[in-house]
Amino acid sequence: MAEHHELYQRAFYYDIVMDRDVSREIGFLTSVYERYNGGTLGSVLDLACGPGYHARAFARRGIRAVGLDLRSEMIQFAADKAAQEEIVVTWIAADMRHFTLTAPVDMAFSMFDSFDALLVNEDIVRHLRSVAENLTRGGLYLIDMTHPREVDYDHYGDYIYTGERDGIHVEIIWGTNNPQADLITAVVETEIEIRINDHGQLMVIHDNAKERMLFPQELVLLAELSSAMKVVGWHGDYDIGQPLDHSLKSRRMIAVLQKM
Repeated sequence: MAEHHELYQRAFYYDIVMDRDVSREIGFLTSVYERYNGGTLGSVLDLACGPGYHARAFARRGIRAVGLDLRSEMIQFAADKAAQEEIVVTWIAADMRHFTLTAPVDMAFSMFDSFDALLVNEDIVRHLRSVAENLTRGGLYLIDMTHPREVDYDHYGDYIYTGERDGIHVEIIWGTNNPQADLITAVVETEIEIRINDHGQLMVIHDNAKERMLFPQELVLLAELSSAMKVVGWHGDYDIGQPLDHSLKSRRMIAVLQKM
């Protein structure tokens, strides 16, 4: 599994850029559970949670929430934020390929392309089995990834994220090496540049990690190979009525899997 170590260990600066209102995504996740499971969502697992935006949002709604991330720095940052808000979330620093919760959850989700850290088929299958083992009967797993039209083996694309808070400005430039994906493995080695102006103190940090490109039928087959989950639906945005299609309204590739 791969990750941008230099970026993710700096949770404070990461949060300045990535902190956002996730209420629309929370509403969508709730609607997905109601549609595909038919029940009322009572517990969630936020995988590769980072600062735990979604786990904390669910906890504020009175839903039992667990946040899991590989980086202990992110987990500590998320725990501190939850403590400030006086909300209860269970935080776990663990590898999402193999983990065990103290109690299963109704729904797990991996947002904002976190799934691409699983580089090889064996890791994906192992991960899907771990997720299934920690879901309740008929539980769901939602995976949010970049729309296929944005995935190009020859050209990665230009992605710049910026944020400012209390006199600190942070800019993250993704794909500074104009990366290309390996045609056999669909893995791309991506370099990023983090520019920080912390009250006049300038820092430029370079980082790199590998990411896996994944298309719908690959995920369908890998889910079948896991013998633990199956794909039951696709969506193109955080809108229960938006299918995954070629329209501009379809901005993301969102797969819904169900425990078998």
